[in-house]
Amino acid sequence: MLKLLLLLLSGAKLGKLLTTGGTMLLSVVVYAFVFGWKYAVGFVALLFVHEAGHYVAARRRGLDVGAPTFIPFLGAWIELKDQPHDAETEAYVGLGGPLLGTVGAMVVWLMAQSWQLPWLLAVAYSGFFLNLFNLIPLSPFDGGRITAVLTPRIWLVGVPVLGALFFWRPSPMLLIIALLAAPQVWKAITFRRDSLEAQTYYAVGADVRWRYGLIYLALLLFLALATFEVHEQLRGPVL
Repeated sequence: MLKLLLLLLSGAKLGKLLTTGGTMLLSVVVYAFVFGWKYAVGFVALLFVHEAGHYVAARRRGLDVGAPTFIPFLGAWIELKDQPHDAETEAYVGLGGPLLGTVGAMVVWLMAQSWQLPWLLAVAYSGFFLNLFNLIPLSPFDGGRITAVLTPRIWLVGVPVLGALFFWRPSPMLLIIALLAAPQVWKAITFRRDSLEAQTYYAVGADVRWRYGLIYLALLLFLALATFEVHEQLRGPVL
């Protein structure tokens, strides 16, 4: 039996599956110690749904992409082995996560209302907040990837938002994100419309900019309202 197990583990595809499954399990165990196992399972499941949105979007655009990897308290990500060839593709892949993640959070919220389970309501809140947080218009957030189709300069709007979040809720994770975002902030500062990159990678039509801009604003508004509403429900009488 042990030899058979070792043979199975040697398979590349199974190895990728174990990487995703193993890091998901690790995240569940870590979160369970802090928040309880029910919430941990629900929260990690919503993280998976969010990353699945990116995965599906990337595959639809013909990009080679790896399976999700999870790290407790840092979230999860998928590895894009093929980088997008233009800003519209990057925005499409970036939008996939928050869109599917929002659907997942909505499903959990409906389940919480139907089954009267407070812990499910807490999971739904985390799902809405997670996707709202990811819409900050600053790369490497999904919001930065989506709004880059408008202009990388919009990332400068995300800097005070990230700063306000840090002063509101100081966190080492936010410092790590700030370090990752620093090169993108410099790119936004030095971005020029007459540069080669602007005329190639970021050269998209006005209709594309309007479409992604409206979708981004609509999703941002919906998630803000949903996060506030569920937060108020959590503060109110227990379901």
